[in-house]
Formats: sequence, structure tokens, C-alpha cells
Amino acid sequence: MCSKGHHFYMASALKLAKKGRFGVGSNPMVGCVIVHNGQIIANGYHQKIGQNHAEINALEKIDFQAQNADIYTTLEPCSHQGKTPPCVDMIIKAKPRQVIIASLDNSLRVSSVKLMQAAGIKVITGILEEQAQILNRGFFKRIQTQMPFVSCKIATSLDGKTALNNGQSQWITSEYARADGQQLRSHNQAIITGSNTVLNDNPRMDVRNPKLPSPIKIVMDRSGKIINKNLNIFKGMRTTITNKTPQQVLKMLGDMGINNTLIEAGAKLSGAFLQAGLIDEFVIYQAPVIMGSKTRSMLDFNIENMDAKIKLNIQDIRMIGTDIKIIAQPK
Repeated sequence: MCSKGHHFYMASALKLAKKGRFGVGSNPMVGCVIVHNGQIIANGYHQKIGQNHAEINALEKIDFQAQNADIYTTLEPCSHQGKTPPCVDMIIKAKPRQVIIASLDNSLRVSSVKLMQAAGIKVITGILEEQAQILNRGFFKRIQTQMPFVSCKIATSLDGKTALNNGQSQWITSEYARADGQQLRSHNQAIITGSNTVLNDNPRMDVRNPKLPSPIKIVMDRSGKIINKNLNIFKGMRTTITNKTPQQVLKMLGDMGINNTLIEAGAKLSGAFLQAGLIDEFVIYQAPVIMGSKTRSMLDFNIENMDAKIKLNIQDIRMIGTDIKIIAQPK
């Protein structure tokens, strides 16, 4: 093992991988560092879909000469011809001492570990595996289920209310929470909302920071209510109006190569996704205000007994300005 340990170098590779968040599209985020005698001699990350992968970007810096070096990569190198040649072929030609991998690729097209081992290269897997899988959870889920990882964002009062009975909902949370929500949008390739939200709030559903990407917008409109093309939803990134079911919408997005999607909708549509078992994570911004009884709850669905309640695992709780941000996943 190198002097600083496998975890140190893999953590460096994971940090690099995150830099590709806004460019890799349907591909996974991958980082790579090459270590010789305890020193990082080259690094790289997958920057943009269709361009070189992380391992090639790192190997180029040392002219593909990796003898007696260790290659750390956050994902099993590709072994198939895509928009770029197989990375594993170049790794084998570079003759590293060993290759350390955080997470294996769950795609049936990838079999790099066996190829490298057959070439006499030692392979170690599972170093910071959980962190690597969380980083690319959308990619892994889409490969496994043909649907993206689904987050549901909700802004609510302390008593769990999201709007008045007349539909008014702006603004419950503070500007700090709303700014954080903008960052959340930029981390998703698509955003789903409903026709009632569009008509009641006339939202833009985009990212205000021009340096960050805005997601494509999907409006679920089963009754054909959206006919005014001057609504804010049609400004900026592409907007698709659809009458598909929640399952059909997610399958459509999976077919488009969407890894991560965000629901920002009213209680009825969000509740429909939840009852269908299609929400992977809630991101809840809870303001220190009480809105009372003449209001709408954060999720609209019915249960008949306590045994049917939906349990959540709390992943994170923190303050955002004066509001509480809760990240939770259904059990």
C-alpha cells in the first residue's frame, strides 16, 4: 500500500469526479489519480460526454507510461466501444503495478477487472465504494431500472403546510433556502411539475445562476390545462407537456439518458409519485412558521390505518438560514 493509504488517494479521485457533474450528461462522474512512490504524478476526470474518460485524461499526462505506478479510479474502467475507445485497453498498455477501484460498474457491457487481471495487473476493489455509489446513484439506478433517481423537493411550514387553500404558496421559506433549492435544481437533469403548480404560481423552474445548468422541464398535464405558451415555464430550457403517468414519465426520462430528476409539484402529484413508490429521496425545507388549518398539506394521499404510514430514514438535517433542511429516504 502507498504511504498515505488507499483511502487518501481514492478520496482525491472522488473529489475530482465531482468536477464533472455538469458536463458528463448520461455518463457517470469519474475521477482518477495515478500514484508512484507515494506521490500523485497525474490526475484527471471525465469532463464532458463524448470526450476522454478520467483514466485517459490522467494517463495522457504521463505519456501512458505507468510502470510501477498505482491507478486509482472511482469506477471500473469501461471495456466497450462507445463515443470513446475502451479505457481498459489503454490501462493495460500503460502497465501499472495495480489498479484500485472504488465501485464496479453494474452495466453488463463492462468486464474490465477480469481483463486487467488476465494481463497480470493486480486489481483491488471496494475502496470508498459507498461514497462512489452515492456520487453516481442516478447513473446506477438508470442502468438497473431504466428510470432516473428521483428527488422530491418540498417547501413547508413547521406544521407541514405548503400552500393556502386558494393555492398561494410564495414564499414560505427564506431566500437562503430558495437559493439552496436553486443549487438542487442544477444537480438534476430534469424537473417535473404539474399543471396546477404552473397555473397557480407561474414558476420558471430554472436556475438563476447563469454559470449553472438548468434542467429540462416536464409538465404533467392529464387534463390539457396548459395552453398559454406565454407562461414562464416555456422560457429558457426545453419544456415538454405530457399526459403520461408517473411511471411512464420516468421511463421516458430514462430512455433520454436522464440520471437524476427533481419533482417540484403540488401535494397531489407528489403524493401520487410517493404512493407509486417512485420517490427515492425527499429534500424538505421547513420554515419556522405556522400556517394553520385552512391550508394544504405537503403530500396528498390517503391511508386507512397507522400500519400503512410511510417510514423514512433521515439522511441529513441542517440549518439553511432560518430554515431547516431535511434529507430523507423512504425505507
